[in-house]
Amino acid sequence: MTRIQRGSAPVLIRNNFNCLLCLALVVAAISSAKAAELSPVLIAWLTAQTNIQSWSSDFIQTRRLKSLTQPLTASGHVWFAAPNRFRWELGQPPQTIAVRAPGELLIFYPQLKLVEKFPSKAVKTGLWGDALSLLEAGFPRSRTELEGHYDILSQAVADHVCHLVLQPKSTAARRMIPRLAIDFDTTDFLLRGTELQFTDGSTMRNDFQHAVLNPKVDQQMFVPPVPADYKIVEPLRGR
Repeated sequence: MTRIQRGSAPVLIRNNFNCLLCLALVVAAISSAKAAELSPVLIAWLTAQTNIQSWSSDFIQTRRLKSLTQPLTASGHVWFAAPNRFRWELGQPPQTIAVRAPGELLIFYPQLKLVEKFPSKAVKTGLWGDALSLLEAGFPRSRTELEGHYDILSQAVADHVCHLVLQPKSTAARRMIPRLAIDFDTTDFLLRGTELQFTDGSTMRNDFQHAVLNPKVDQQMFVPPVPADYKIVEPLRGR
């Protein structure tokens, strides 16, 4: 395996943050500044999350960019295992595979035979730290765990779906994502959709289909080996 030091593969590195934020939203938690602001449906949603040990779903991702007249769409699949493991595959066959492995985040690019590695210890502070804190939040296990992360800007229920518009409390996170939204079903409390709004006005939405609650998930999915013919990029090496 060939290691590429910081500064290499600039196009991949430039696109990483959007990928991370998209992953973050898949497992985003719901919180508010004050417990009194939580509606009964949010409290019920939070209570239901304690029963989730694993989750998987197909998804359709839609990206809307100001520079394009038509949105970009792609399909994929995501797996989650409590408390904070996930595997996200975008494209069929997968063009990007992101895995929250023990102690690090791995992003694979099979067509390029490249993998980017982000060790947890190197990203505890700053903008990357804020992004990974969203990832590590996982599916919420308690209200206390979540209250410091977001403010709720609006919430509405229609056709058995709760639509939440949130704002990250972290100033650094808001520089990248001023708004994010989460849709969940008010009958089974499963995730229906997520959407990120970036500061340039572009959006990234994920609509989930055929979700399965508590499927049997092979834990080896979250510790994938790096093939011998892949190059390794370490963007945060030396920080």
